[in-house]
Amino acid sequence: MEELQKFVTFAKKKGASDLHLVSGALPIIRVHGQLLAINKSVITLQSVQMIAQSLLNQAQLKELDQSGDVDVGSVVGGIRLRINVHKHSGGLALAIRLIQKDIPTSEQLGFHPSMMRIPTMMDGLVVVSGPTGSGKSTTMASIVQEINQTSARHIITLEDPIEYRFQNAQSLIEQRQLFTHFPSFPKGLRHVLRQDPDVIVVGEMRDPETIALALTAAETGHLVLSTVHAPNASEVIERIVNVFEGAKQQQILVQLAATLKMVVSQHLVQQRDGGRVAAREILTTNLAVQNAIRQNNLSVVRSAIQTGKKDGMISMDLALKALKKQGLID
Repeated sequence: MEELQKFVTFAKKKGASDLHLVSGALPIIRVHGQLLAINKSVITLQSVQMIAQSLLNQAQLKELDQSGDVDVGSVVGGIRLRINVHKHSGGLALAIRLIQKDIPTSEQLGFHPSMMRIPTMMDGLVVVSGPTGSGKSTTMASIVQEINQTSARHIITLEDPIEYRFQNAQSLIEQRQLFTHFPSFPKGLRHVLRQDPDVIVVGEMRDPETIALALTAAETGHLVLSTVHAPNASEVIERIVNVFEGAKQQQILVQLAATLKMVVSQHLVQQRDGGRVAAREILTTNLAVQNAIRQNNLSVVRSAIQTGKKDGMISMDLALKALKKQGLID
């Protein structure tokens, strides 16, 4: 653990978002999207194994052995980490995300005005999408914190693993971690629905049962916040629907049309000053979008994003142009 703390402290000092410890390779950090080696000596398999053993309990070690990878949250040297331990051809590796201690505000993250509607929503589904490392978890945490500070609601999060830690303000917040507090997202969601929640945060919707339960929760008077790995807003709908087979797809389309309130699809782009800023495409739902979703007509959804400024929508092209106009990107 001492060796890990040394690497993490160095990564934090350099402003890194990620640290990679891959057996047989140089330790690497990612700073503003760029990979940089942090010393000239490769890290050995034995070192990576010792670090992994210090982080994982017996159940997690068993999962690593059986499935080839496992996620875990940890705090090292006062720095909160999200860690994926996985096997590779040369042995073992750790992909480590450094989590900021303070939850960024909506102003700091440059939320589009439409996104400020989310904390006032009382039910429905809101999805944050984007590739890995695009800041989805940070955006979600900022939304939850905005709800926490502005309204008295019961918020339950299901995470894999827990990243940001919330302190109760106006809301009551319970945070639960996969395999520690619940065995699977479907089982966790079923139990949550019996516990009087107002807001349910699902770390990721990635299987049919989780998606079906999330949509049911959104239909029955809960605000559900979740993430989907998709490159743009219209593909979020496609990804959700394609998880299901045959006749089930039509039922999901009907539920999605009735419950979806907003999709925020974001990518991190290089700033002029060397940092990164989020460019966000936003889909909100009006009658035309709801009908298009029900009919699985994604071309109409894409057109709505292009022309839906009055409904709070913005395309990725326009989002990028706005960042350029602000002088944030070239």
